[in-house]
Amino acid sequence: MLKRIKNLDVTKALANIAWLGLERLTQIAVAIAISGLLARYFGPDVFGKWQYANTLLLVLSPITWVCGAEILVPTIVNRPPGQLGTVLGSAFVLRMGVSAAALVVTWIGIAAGFTDPLVGAMLAGLAVTMLFREPLVGVINAWLQSMTYSKPQLLTSMLTAVAKAVLVYVLVRATSPACFGWLWALEAAVIGGVLMLYYIHRHSGKLGWHIDRSLFRHFASAGTVFWLGLICMYLFLKLDRLMLERHISFADLGRYSAAQQLNENWITLALMLAQTIAPAFVYRVHDAVQLKRNLGRLIAMTAVLMIGGAIVLDLLAGVIISRVFGPAYTESISIFRWAVWLSVPAGIEAIGNLVVLKYQAKFVLLAKWLLALAVALVVNLIAIPRMGSYGALIGLAAGYLAAASVNFYYIRFRLRV
Repeated sequence: MLKRIKNLDVTKALANIAWLGLERLTQIAVAIAISGLLARYFGPDVFGKWQYANTLLLVLSPITWVCGAEILVPTIVNRPPGQLGTVLGSAFVLRMGVSAAALVVTWIGIAAGFTDPLVGAMLAGLAVTMLFREPLVGVINAWLQSMTYSKPQLLTSMLTAVAKAVLVYVLVRATSPACFGWLWALEAAVIGGVLMLYYIHRHSGKLGWHIDRSLFRHFASAGTVFWLGLICMYLFLKLDRLMLERHISFADLGRYSAAQQLNENWITLALMLAQTIAPAFVYRVHDAVQLKRNLGRLIAMTAVLMIGGAIVLDLLAGVIISRVFGPAYTESISIFRWAVWLSVPAGIEAIGNLVVLKYQAKFVLLAKWLLALAVALVVNLIAIPRMGSYGALIGLAAGYLAAASVNFYYIRFRLRV
């Protein structure tokens, strides 16, 4: 019986990983297709403003990640099934409160004129996604993760992503650029609505969510260090565009963002690889010698993969940029050729980070991304005024190397034999 249960768990995990990989590849393909459409019809200047609005959203969104999956999923698993409604209800109220506050502050900032008017109009719609992504989609997805069954959420995300791409294709010629942020908000609302209906269907037609004050306070305090670390990480990843906006035109920012859009999707593959192999080669290995051996092999394999991919993308940069974004983005080719090499330190950092997550070293995670953010900030302050977009790439590279160095130091300290 135990053998059958273990086999069932492995089968469910593999199926979940397969759906996760399919969803990620779909999202990458859709993101590239949509970026190509918007870049061609917006032009570099407006596309730069669109990318900057998305950058601001991605900096704001981590604020809503309070009570992350690393806290919520174990709580669901360890509580009796009868308390599921209380767990999800308490997490939902907390996340919705934080998300609503973040949205109001964002709208106040837009109204006060802290951004370019068109950037503000785009961000006004994009920011509404915060009301649905973490409070609703994130909570129900945590329940699905606790059952190792993410298929409903992943399938819904894939279908809505494809539908969004079709709508972008239809509307891009006829709709003001300022309206597209609301299309992203509509997508988030549809995903949230579908998942809520699925949850209600699985629970005899009732939602049954309640709030428990003690659990609410626990969720508000637990995982705070991880939460702050993730905020620092995303701020580091978007710091280049935040600082470039003050030194180059929106047209040049659009060309830089076009190259980075493709590069970030390539780097995502390294993160997917890390997530896929983590359970078998890192999380379930308890012998320090074997774990160090596995990490050495994984880092070498990742480095070879990222270097090989970077060589191919470097050689094909002209073809890729011209096909996806069009002739107005010729200057993006050189930026892309340099940017793809960031995948090497990013991939190595992703593998090293698995040990930090394995041992739940939350203060190491926070210190790592604080250091990476500080290093990138200093390098950007020096390099961007002198080198423009290429200075921002140097800042990213320096930040990744700083983060990887912290990983290596922690691995040496934690796995000393």
